[in-house]
Amino acid sequence: MSNDGPLPARAAERASRREEVQRAGLPARSALILREIVEAYVETGEPVGSRTLSRRLPLSLSPATIRNVMADLEEAGLIYAPHTSAGRLPTDRGLRLFVDGLLERGALTPEEEEAIAARCAARGRSIEEVLEEASALLAGLSQAAGLVLAPKADAPLRHVEFVALGPGRVLVVLVGEDGSVENRIIETPPGIPPSALTQATNYVNARLAGRTLEEARRAIEEEIRQARTELDALASKVVEAGLATWSGGPSGGALIVRGQARLLADVTALAQLEAIRTLFERLEAKETLLKLLELAQASEGVQIFIGSENRLFETAGVTMIVAPYRNARERVVGAIGVIGPTRINYGRIIPAVDYTAKVIGRLLG
Repeated sequence: MSNDGPLPARAAERASRREEVQRAGLPARSALILREIVEAYVETGEPVGSRTLSRRLPLSLSPATIRNVMADLEEAGLIYAPHTSAGRLPTDRGLRLFVDGLLERGALTPEEEEAIAARCAARGRSIEEVLEEASALLAGLSQAAGLVLAPKADAPLRHVEFVALGPGRVLVVLVGEDGSVENRIIETPPGIPPSALTQATNYVNARLAGRTLEEARRAIEEEIRQARTELDALASKVVEAGLATWSGGPSGGALIVRGQARLLADVTALAQLEAIRTLFERLEAKETLLKLLELAQASEGVQIFIGSENRLFETAGVTMIVAPYRNARERVVGAIGVIGPTRINYGRIIPAVDYTAKVIGRLLG
């Protein structure tokens, strides 16, 4: 199965890219030279000069003509000279124009798709183990860091139990229909009698009926709000505190990162090293989970964030390619992708991320 879609869709995509280039006011010759500069940068990471370009280009252009075009591209902020008398490298803006309007995205071969599906197959593994495998897979394919935002537990529950731990603290035991057990501690008003905990346990279990936490939360909150329940005030506080703790949004998920060392492989400058360290610190921060899921929910497919334009990290020299994955109800529950240098192989990695997200979504179906 091809990721590029039917021929009319591919033609429309190419037309859209041409329009993007035209809107940027980039002549065909300039677009061709910019693409060669970016592709040389992706291959080698080194600046490219006019003589090298004259050998790479399919057109017969003199180095002098190429230098004139490169001067125009530099004035437009699409390329720059890292130091005197050097060749040119693409700026973040130039990379963005390349990705949006000039990149010929490749398609995975059937063999590559089969290999990804096999690596991500459940085979008796938990979804967390599958996601870790998917993260490692993308890290290997991209020679960068693989990134997965795992969904928080969304399986139907079989039983809930409230157990007093001490003044103002209650242990909540959640048993899933799949046999999983999770323990959480909630804060409650002091002086809660054992009878209130028993009442809260009976009340919640009577309304679970195979619902997920989120489904149970919505139903119970609505019932409490409309005062259709005889649950007394103290037991109600236990239920409300528990529901708030259980279903507190996407922060209940987990961030899985594999292949971090690959981000350091090409780092030479101290400033770059500090930027990568800052990136890892942000990855470990809890709010990163929320931002990642927000980015995924706002998109229909693969999102690409380049260098300083990256709204999530704003880390120079780093690109993030991420795609959402959905559960059986078509709700975005997580995201998967890679974080690597801006010279990452966009044409190869974008379809790999896209297809892997689709495979994970099917497993959750």
